[in-house]
Amino acid sequence: MSSGFNAFQYEIYLGGVVGETPDLPMDEPTMRERAREVLPPEAFGYVAGSASSESTEAANRRAFDRWRLRPRMLTDVDTRDLSVELFGRTLPAPLLLAPIGVQGILHDEAEVATARGAATLGVPTVLSTVSSYTIEDVAEAAGDTPNWFQLYWPTEDAVTDSLLQRAADAGYDAVVVTMDTRMLAWRPRDLHAAYLPFLHGKGLANYRSDPAFTAGLDENAEDPEQAIIMRWASIFGDPTQTWSMLADLVQRSPLPVLVKGVQHPDDARLAVDAGVSGMVVSNHGGRQVDGAMGALEALPGVVDEVGDEVPVLFDSGVRTGADIAVAVALGARAVLLGRPYAWGLAVAGADGVRHVLRCILADFELTMALSGATTCAELDRDLLVRDEGA
Repeated sequence: MSSGFNAFQYEIYLGGVVGETPDLPMDEPTMRERAREVLPPEAFGYVAGSASSESTEAANRRAFDRWRLRPRMLTDVDTRDLSVELFGRTLPAPLLLAPIGVQGILHDEAEVATARGAATLGVPTVLSTVSSYTIEDVAEAAGDTPNWFQLYWPTEDAVTDSLLQRAADAGYDAVVVTMDTRMLAWRPRDLHAAYLPFLHGKGLANYRSDPAFTAGLDENAEDPEQAIIMRWASIFGDPTQTWSMLADLVQRSPLPVLVKGVQHPDDARLAVDAGVSGMVVSNHGGRQVDGAMGALEALPGVVDEVGDEVPVLFDSGVRTGADIAVAVALGARAVLLGRPYAWGLAVAGADGVRHVLRCILADFELTMALSGATTCAELDRDLLVRDEGA
């Protein structure tokens, strides 16, 4: 008996018996290349790119290479349970979809397709503030599957509070406040193309539909669209934000607040002291600080600092089921998957998202079982060794 995710491989092999092979790639690098073929260069570059030399994105992968699984043999792994509990909900596996903004540059159905594809497997979506469809549209597409809302924390409290209340009213379970994007990093791929999608009016659906945001628009503007874009640019990031301001935000929020972007144990402690309900260890997939440590290197220190006080999740560099197993073994309650599902969305919409998730969940279940574990709780540091030569 199992969760059933691993059965995907047998579905494929049985198809091969009658001469059928998969239409979609089975690994992330091949799916990424398929996405490159179908996307405009500026759209592919926007999602694929990272800060400056892109060394942090590379460090994310090297960090995974430094940890190796040490499987245990002859344990009864016939019955497996991948589920985890988060904020009163049972998730089928320790996996959520990371917030990726402006998905309309990848596929016409954008975040709606992502939520629909993920919901077929019960996988939650973390919706970006800068989405191409509204908070309410995506909640409807997700149905009963739990969703979280990611907040790019605006400079205006009225807009912040309005967005959070909309998420609560739409049935989202939590809000994830991104802390590492108080300003945009130097991103050469986007600069070469002179392309920032928001300045073309893309990814602003939640702002266009928000009463607190639209209340600040000049009704007499000669170009209403340009007025929306310029108002967005003026409130998007706030470099003056502090931990005391976060504590105030936590108090005002109608939803549990997690923070995303934690890498230093001292910041983890400050976040707990500010009253957060959880945190995500992340370096934004390498998109914000060039030359930063691989995010996985930060995970053990953060977990050790906060213990069981709040759940610690992980994001940045996850590409395979083994990556999920390693992050969970290092103490992550769950992981967030980013770019791989974006490539699936670009190639095949909701079906592409579902396909990517089926691949990585099957890989995770098989890796867990073959390592001798039957539950996520049995994935611990004893199953890992450090490869200092990697």
